[in-house]
Amino acid sequence: MSAEVASTRKDDHVRLAAQQQGAADAGTLGNGFDDVTFLHHALDGIDADAVELGVHIAGAAWPLPIYINAMTGGSASTGRINRQLAIAARETGVAIASGSMSVALDNPSLLGSFRVIRDENPDGFVLANVGIERSPDDARRAVEALRADALQVHVNSVQETVMPEGSRAFSRWPASLEAIVAASDVPVIVKEVGFGLSARTLTRLRDLGVAYADVSGTGGTDFVRIENSRRPDGDYDYLVGWGQSAVACLLDAPAERPVLLASGGVRTPLDVVKTLALGAAAAGVSGGFLSTVLDGGAEALIERLGRWRGHLTALLALLGAATPADLVRTDLIVDGATAAFAHARGIDLPALARRSEALRPVHDDSTRDSTRVLTRAERNPQ
Repeated sequence: MSAEVASTRKDDHVRLAAQQQGAADAGTLGNGFDDVTFLHHALDGIDADAVELGVHIAGAAWPLPIYINAMTGGSASTGRINRQLAIAARETGVAIASGSMSVALDNPSLLGSFRVIRDENPDGFVLANVGIERSPDDARRAVEALRADALQVHVNSVQETVMPEGSRAFSRWPASLEAIVAASDVPVIVKEVGFGLSARTLTRLRDLGVAYADVSGTGGTDFVRIENSRRPDGDYDYLVGWGQSAVACLLDAPAERPVLLASGGVRTPLDVVKTLALGAAAAGVSGGFLSTVLDGGAEALIERLGRWRGHLTALLALLGAATPADLVRTDLIVDGATAAFAHARGIDLPALARRSEALRPVHDDSTRDSTRVLTRAERNPQ
């Protein structure tokens, strides 16, 4: 594919992704976040001054459990978008991932639209991004080009199926991923592109040596819609909504798994808090932050991230969580389509609604103020 054709495709992706923002019919499960509510305990709050939002991911300290997820690059206009995203990341300290760099690996003249992320953010945490079918040498080149701190490897079989020029050969993907992981000098984060990572997939990733996985579920940018819009007949419209939400993926995740990140339809700080309560270490945002930058540039995204920082602090204080990790002890009520999914998968939702009982005093005949030490499984039931 020529550089000109590749750049046009990248511009199309951005245009079509921006058009999706605010769409109400994102799929059968949607983004799942509205199916999850916190059980309110009116006396459980703590002082906001006691809340610490920092998390430790991929060998580094992140100041917030949020990251600017993979979006774009590969053309002059997308390079300008990456510049604005990188400035916002620099000013707020949040981690940032590039879009897929495969186009620049094939057309080195396009590398500048990705390198701008590091040029504008020399000291930040940057993730390079390549497709699962790329060689270990390609992955190394992508990391070197951005002096990246970690490598995202995206899996996108549904997108490839609908993409007019997409691949239909998926059987070698596990071996390709294993080779990339074995050869990588930086942490590898495997990321779906909006269709979710099932429990079986997460187990396979663990067995392939993957330490981090972004479940990236439905409800955000739908690449079936994007690629189908690029088809002359639009004949794959029936696949819109394919996959599982990030919420469903987190609920269904096996006990033995990579460290989980979550993205896919994250709209608000409350959605971020819900992903953390469901076991994610951090939440990624693409489409929402893209719209912010397109509307108001880096300044608007800096302001939005600052506002989210304040809201996250307030929400953790309200829920009695001093750190993001403490949110796994909160009580969650799950209903709607996500509850139906959980029932079909045998997930114990009543236990999820009583997790905080592990922190409450229990009484017996020998004392009026004793506590029982619960097991990890009781504190955080799967």
